[in-house]
Amino acid sequence: MPINVNNPEADALTRKFARMAGVNITDAIVIAMKEAIERRRNAETPLQTAARVREKHGIMLRDEARTPLPREAFDEMWDES
Repeated sequence: MPINVNNPEADALTRKFARMAGVNITDAIVIAMKEAIERRRNAETPLQTAARVREKHGIMLRDEARTPLPREAFDEMWDES
């Protein structure tokens, strides 16, 4: 299935990457997409990010903070009365 790039910046970046990698434009797109997908797969999860930030700032997460709040707590926050 053909890909038609109408964005001048996307075209320029694709051509620049193809020259850098020494491949044709089609292969450059395949390589770039594979690399982008792999980066996203290896990105840290929100839980990992939170743990990293807590560690950086010396914050300890106590067991009671890990216990979910009861439904009533959320209902009270959104109660419009």
